Amino acid sequence: MRTPIRITAIRPTTVAVPLEAPLRHANGAHWGRFVRTIIEVETDAGITGLGEMGGGGESAEAAVRGLQSYLVGHDVMRLEALRFAIANPTASLYNNRTQMLAAIEFACLDIIGHALDVPVHALLGGKLRDRVPFASYLFFRFPIDDAGTHEVRTPEQLVAHARALKVAYGFGSHKLKGGVFPPRHELACYRALAEAFPDDTVRFDPNAAFAIEEAIRFGHAIADLRNDYYEDPTWGLNGMRQVRAAVPIRLATNTVIVNFEQLAANLRDPAVDVVLLDTTFWGGVRACVKAAGVCETMQTGISVHSSGELGIQLATMLHLGAVLPNLSFAADAHYHHLRDDVIRGGKLPYQGGAIAVPDAPGLGVTLDHERVARYGELYRRTGGYAYDRDPSRPGWYPLVPNGDWADPAVPSPKLAFAWEANA
Repeated sequence: MRTPIRITAIRPTTVAVPLEAPLRHANGAHWGRFVRTIIEVETDAGITGLGEMGGGGESAEAAVRGLQSYLVGHDVMRLEALRFAIANPTASLYNNRTQMLAAIEFACLDIIGHALDVPVHALLGGKLRDRVPFASYLFFRFPIDDAGTHEVRTPEQLVAHARALKVAYGFGSHKLKGGVFPPRHELACYRALAEAFPDDTVRFDPNAAFAIEEAIRFGHAIADLRNDYYEDPTWGLNGMRQVRAAVPIRLATNTVIVNFEQLAANLRDPAVDVVLLDTTFWGGVRACVKAAGVCETMQTGISVHSSGELGIQLATMLHLGAVLPNLSFAADAHYHHLRDDVIRGGKLPYQGGAIAVPDAPGLGVTLDHERVARYGELYRRTGGYAYDRDPSRPGWYPLVPNGDWADPAVPSPKLAFAWEANA
């Protein structure tokens, strides 16, 4: 009979890891750093598993500590029981713990892999590929100094940035995060991007900021390009359904299909052609594998979504991408925007636009405790930030649909507090 491996403690640590530059998006900005909560799950077998979650620029330490009474003594291999213990669907009406469930599941899979001396992808059915391809995730960016270093605001700056990333990392697909500037300006930027790389594919994501009519106009204006898909142009399944009926491009989402009820609704009455599976938003790697299986049966496209990962969550994305037979699009990752990581050896390397799937036991990554201490101290000095606010426009907040755009004619301001604190 198997000896249970039981959780003895959960230790969360919040870190702030610097970005190359602050990143703008439809709902605000990443203010020059990613704030992530690293989770270490200790067991009576002496094995510690790693998890990770975000929080919109804020720490999740207090919420994770609140799970101690739920989880101490739990057998890490009872993953279905773990799901209901943390994220019972009716109890979650009051305490939505989906992302915390994901982080704990990451750690449990890591522990199981170490206990069995196998990588996580072996627990998920075995890898089908050794490397997972990624798209260049492109953002409009604030500069880091008065000379405008790293600013991305114009078509020329965007293309130059994309060229540099392609040289450095080998990307063959390019994703532009929009919803910041007026649609006409972002259309010019996107078309310039596509024209600069005629042999590569492109994808556009305005974070559901467009009204239905604007989404349709924009979709027709890019229909002649080599689009992978048109991601979340408007909000909601009903809105996406109307855009899909009017635009000759496959639609994708990571916002309006993040659970099985929404997936079922989309299969009954299609609004989206490609489901972007996020190991955090879906509540873990296993949920994403199950959802991918449904999509495989129904011939709905999939890819792997990024929610602002460090190396631990990136490892979950790599193991997920390795086992999916129907992964036909390059995955997303913010990872290349990071200046460092919290795992031993620093950032995992790209080669030819892809990252190798770890084959070491568990998730295949190990914490660098010196880096964790360094970036934990940076978090204590700088604190969190309001992910859903634009620091260059005090008092602004996003509407859905939005119509109050940043002015592309005005050079982006240097965010001294966002950058200098990270130097």
